[in-house]
Amino acid sequence: MSEYKSEIRDGMRIDWDVPIAMDDGLVLRADVFRPVAEGKYPPLVSYGPYGKGLAFQEGYKTAWEIMARENPDALAGTTNNYANWEVADPEKWVPDGYVCVRVDSRGAGRSPGYLNHNNARENRDFYHCIEWAAAQPWSSGKVGLNGISYYASSQWRAAALQPPHLAAICVWEGWADYYRDSVRHGGIACTFRKNWQEMQVKTVQHGRGERGPRSRVTGELACGPETLPEEALARNRADMWEGVLKHTLVGPYYHERTADLSKVAVPLLSAANWGGQGLHPRGNFEGYLRAASREKWLEVHGGSHWAPFYTDYGVRLQKRFFDYFLKGVRNGWEQQPRVLLQVRHPGEKFVERHENEWPLGRTRWTKFYLDPAARSLKQEPVTSSGSVTYNGLGEGVTFLSAPLDNETEITGPCALKLWISSSTRDADIFAVLRVYAPDGTEVVFQGALDPHTPIAQGWLRASHRKLDPALTLPHRPYHAHDEKRALKPGEVVELDVEIWPTCIVVPPGYRLALTIRGKDYEYEGEAATLSNMKNPMRGCGPFVHDDPEDRPAEVFGGKVTLHVGPQRPAHVLLPVIPSA
Repeated sequence: MSEYKSEIRDGMRIDWDVPIAMDDGLVLRADVFRPVAEGKYPPLVSYGPYGKGLAFQEGYKTAWEIMARENPDALAGTTNNYANWEVADPEKWVPDGYVCVRVDSRGAGRSPGYLNHNNARENRDFYHCIEWAAAQPWSSGKVGLNGISYYASSQWRAAALQPPHLAAICVWEGWADYYRDSVRHGGIACTFRKNWQEMQVKTVQHGRGERGPRSRVTGELACGPETLPEEALARNRADMWEGVLKHTLVGPYYHERTADLSKVAVPLLSAANWGGQGLHPRGNFEGYLRAASREKWLEVHGGSHWAPFYTDYGVRLQKRFFDYFLKGVRNGWEQQPRVLLQVRHPGEKFVERHENEWPLGRTRWTKFYLDPAARSLKQEPVTSSGSVTYNGLGEGVTFLSAPLDNETEITGPCALKLWISSSTRDADIFAVLRVYAPDGTEVVFQGALDPHTPIAQGWLRASHRKLDPALTLPHRPYHAHDEKRALKPGEVVELDVEIWPTCIVVPPGYRLALTIRGKDYEYEGEAATLSNMKNPMRGCGPFVHDDPEDRPAEVFGGKVTLHVGPQRPAHVLLPVIPSA
């Protein structure tokens, strides 16, 4: 192993490119930011593929500019010289007695090896990095994990391996189930991973060398000193999208990329984003509910995917959690209510509220029934049979409630019950929960990535309608995805569609709406763009389902009919929270 450079700058001792040997002999590289004063401090470890030498400001330019404009406190109190996408800023942590350890994952940035995301090898690597950090002379031996998205989802899997020195994890907007949360929503392939690997990972793959970026701090090549030809780089990475298309059902491929939450036992803080439809909120809710940890907390916020983590609000919350579990500070965290919600109101307004459980115990589970004749949502079941037909790849049909008489809070998971038939052997259901103002304009929010996100969404491929009875709840259908049950043209089948958790306080006079479509939701206004995303933001951000190989027109482009009647009481189940 080569020597590494160590220097003091900006009030920190920084060790650049520290070698960490894995059990198979491969050496990963980490940057370590620690207090200058000798002592033993708790490490916060992050492990991921985005290149520790790539500055946030350069790799994710538009996201940085939006954060600087809308969340100036996220950039305050730091030089921002060490800002990296989705990991903690050491200048906000080292002065408070923490060590920040940033590891380039295998095959990414300065770490060599075969790039294969989220697999068993990566999980073992993370385990060894945790134990390495615990054994260092500057370490207290109590290790925490912190970070957003990739740096969060990997925490579930690492914690499930139960490293002896892992003491607490903060999973900030991190999926848990690779199949259901990330790449196949309701069985439908989401093209995000195809574009993500192209734009965010291949660009910092180890071996890009001179064709890759340089660190604005050290001047070193962020992807390692060697410049390999493109063919060599391609041989040295797994094709993530090929894996998604090849594996249509849950099996070993997805199991190794999904945490066994029953083995996650460490104290945890799971932070979700109401607007993260398509990748993050589901895993944070499922992780909180199903982890074996006795000491666990859930926080849910709005706003962009990246900014809240860096704001005073986010950093203060994280520090209280880690101070208690890593430092033993008696700061009252043990009295912290188990659930902290930023309750969402129209106009991008959020009101903080503490709760003791999730879903909320006082929820009034309320059915809104579909009336195909009036295209309406009603709280009384229909008394006569009817149907409505739409194009299986089209914009579908919208059911609208009457104006609400009173302010109505909807907070929690939702579920949709349908009976459908198709003129072909399959159909994809895109369910969109919406709210309309009295003037007819739709209420949308800044989502995790898309600035015009609807209230909630759910997806289901009809051939994947089989439920897992052990995990299904009335308010959260859980699909097995272990076999396909093809439709017979014209045959009516019953579907239970999971709609991801949401929160909205609907003012009186506003209307609820449910749209059932054959394709992704699209916002009618102008599309936004982000420099690190391939497709424009049209309401679903990058989380779209438009791959022709996964959705061939001859299978999914037929006519879909919704059947409603006394024996088929189609409805959406909403979590209505009574006013205090």
